[in-house]
Amino acid sequence: MTISSRILLLPGWQNSGPGHWQTRWESAYGDHRVEQHEWMRPLRGDWSARLEEEVLAAPGPVVFAAHSLGCILVAAWAAHSRNTHRVRGALLVAPGDLERDDLRQLIPGWAPIVRQPLPFPAVLVAANDDPYCDAARSRQLAADWGVRFVDAGPGGHLNAESGLGDWPEGRKLLNEISKDKH
Repeated sequence: MTISSRILLLPGWQNSGPGHWQTRWESAYGDHRVEQHEWMRPLRGDWSARLEEEVLAAPGPVVFAAHSLGCILVAAWAAHSRNTHRVRGALLVAPGDLERDDLRQLIPGWAPIVRQPLPFPAVLVAANDDPYCDAARSRQLAADWGVRFVDAGPGGHLNAESGLGDWPEGRKLLNEISKDKH
């Protein structure tokens, strides 16, 4: 008997609005959004503690579907949690480069980005024209985290403005990760 994974949606800074693929997945598939206490001035420790609560509250294994700052959260959380064994995998989409001066000032306290290999399988998907993270940096983050990299081609920040709709390609990757055995 296979235990199905709970999909935890990890939005980035300012949350994901109605047209975002995460919100659409929440409505279409019943995925569970991790609600943070403060979306506008995120604190890494608070966000990590909230993620830990959600992982522990899940009835079984979890799979992360993270966007932007949510990707950076996954790396930070995984470096400190004793519960990474509960994570079946992660879809990491369009990580923001929080070490860049402009973003570090907008969202302080998240640099340096944790660069340890993730202890679970993951795929990092990034566009080659993301305004918040250079394509080479996205590839380097994937290498540092020890995860597979998928070049989404041109698509910006892979958010609502990118016109992804329900983003079936992303869902296919998520389903592959959910089925991974490790």
